[in-house]
Amino acid sequence: MSLQTSPVLGVERPPECAPKGTPLPFLGLACAVGVSSIYFNQPLLSEMAKTFHSRPEHIGFVAVATQVGYAIGLLTFVPMGDVLERRSLMMRMFAAVSVALLLLAAAPSLFWVILASVLVGLFASVTHIVLPIAPDLVDDRQRGRAIGIVMTGLLMGVLLARTFSGWVSKIHGWRWVFVAAAVLNAAFVPLLWRKMRRLPPKEDLRYADAMISLWTLFRTEPLLREASIVGGLMFASFSCFWTNLAFLLDTHYQLGPGAAGSFGIVGAAGALVASVAGRLADRHGARWVASAGLATLTFSYLLMWSAVSMPMSTVAHLAALVLGVVILDVGAQMTQIANQTRIFGLVASARSRLNTVYMVLYFVGAAVGSWLSTLAWAHWGWNGVCVLALGFMALAALRHITGIRAVTSAQPHDPATTTPFLEA
Repeated sequence: MSLQTSPVLGVERPPECAPKGTPLPFLGLACAVGVSSIYFNQPLLSEMAKTFHSRPEHIGFVAVATQVGYAIGLLTFVPMGDVLERRSLMMRMFAAVSVALLLLAAAPSLFWVILASVLVGLFASVTHIVLPIAPDLVDDRQRGRAIGIVMTGLLMGVLLARTFSGWVSKIHGWRWVFVAAAVLNAAFVPLLWRKMRRLPPKEDLRYADAMISLWTLFRTEPLLREASIVGGLMFASFSCFWTNLAFLLDTHYQLGPGAAGSFGIVGAAGALVASVAGRLADRHGARWVASAGLATLTFSYLLMWSAVSMPMSTVAHLAALVLGVVILDVGAQMTQIANQTRIFGLVASARSRLNTVYMVLYFVGAAVGSWLSTLAWAHWGWNGVCVLALGFMALAALRHITGIRAVTSAQPHDPATTTPFLEA
């Protein structure tokens, strides 16, 4: 058997190391549990601000800190998925998330909340050690479908985390949200032991070489650069809405964290499009799905901006917001599935590191979007948030269009320029 060898990417192991016995829905559940930890705080920001007597632009750093921690975890921990035995790595990280959530629940001041939030984000990056396992379970023709199934679980975790935290906070207070989340993550450790077998790395590679290869992959894979930039800008726009939703509902409609959390249920309906988007990517190409996703996202913000600004009843405003959230999440999921379907087709033995590069820029975008949008809210309210979000979408569309032009102008017989784009 011939194995691929690279001084940076390492020596690829035989294919029998692929975790063929692991069901895709279980991977989706693992992603949901892991990723939910970084979204519990968003519906709680207004309540946390009251606890610590903080201004919106200050309490907004809680969401930013979680996303910064997540980006750091993606950069430092996720490459280990190509280097270490993955089941043990995931079990340790779920246990660490549980401890960090307990520290957050007991935090006595805003400073300690922010510090604990960084730790929660850091270890919750376990989600993206789980996700790259999905394409290993199917052949390349079904890659989009497999990613769609697992991403459905992940996205349900993202959205229902907000619902869970909003209603638990309403009944017991915001600190008990993080206690309950810690118990959930701790319970998942034995589940991993029972449901997954050992997952050895697919390459013989040192951690230092894996870290070096992140830059090598980013430099040599133009499609990875494009997808990462588009994804980061898209998620910056997406975060503008969810970071400021609690402030919007509290200020305009006198609704608390339970109402903000309920929008997660609404968004979950949009998340169900993930598996459909995966099949569309297999059928029509991921770039087509990404184009549709970006257009859908842009329309959602135009709808929600105009709806809140128009002189209508509160019920009509909220109905328009509900519709806008569904459309927002449909667009975000389509764009995300398309991007990950594209990048996972580049280097099969480096999928954890490809995902690392993509997701680091993705959550850098989230942190920037959360930070700038809280400033926009403080100075210009909902109008400022929507203008900022649409600005991010315009930049994402511009980068996406330049990628389409690169495909069109590529020489048909030059594999270095044609293959990565056309396969995407």
